[in-house]
Amino acid sequence: MANDMHDERRDPAQAVEETEGAAQADHSGEAQADALAPLVAERDELKDRVLRTLAEMENLRRRTEREVADARAYAVTNFARDLLNSADNIRRALESIPDADRTAADGAFKALIDGIELTERDLAKTLERHGVKLIEPKGQRFDPNRHQAMFEVPDPEVPAGTVVQVMQAGYVIGDRVLRPALVGVAKGGPKPTAAPADAA
Repeated sequence: MANDMHDERRDPAQAVEETEGAAQADHSGEAQADALAPLVAERDELKDRVLRTLAEMENLRRRTEREVADARAYAVTNFARDLLNSADNIRRALESIPDADRTAADGAFKALIDGIELTERDLAKTLERHGVKLIEPKGQRFDPNRHQAMFEVPDPEVPAGTVVQVMQAGYVIGDRVLRPALVGVAKGGPKPTAAPADAA
């Protein structure tokens, strides 16, 4: 019984000590939390910077890959554009020969015509090997991205907006227009029929 009373008397003092210890522990925990808060904020900021830098580097890598691929595909653009004048001149030379003279040609004159035709074909193959292709728009619907309309031709037999005459050939390199085709476009004909994809 005496022991029980002694325990009861000691319990309030112990309770006070435990409460004070808990308060000190809480105070110590708050101090540690206050000390950690700037470190946690700095860590989060650095983590955010690292993630942003990684994302920027990935975007830069992709952009560089695209630019390198474009540079490979379109490196000959200026050179090819300059060669198109030569291709036009060769075509004009062949077109300047009247059909009657061409069929009646023999000897050196026939060899000259054959040589010019061979040169034109070889130049076209060389351009095509480097990704430069001829646009053949005659009979197609006018496309302002690939054709340049020079004049309109009244022609009731073909749908309006159809290319009926090509003044100068156009060329593309890859999926880009190197030079638009100079064309004459029909007007006054029936309305063009809608393509199935357009109708849907």
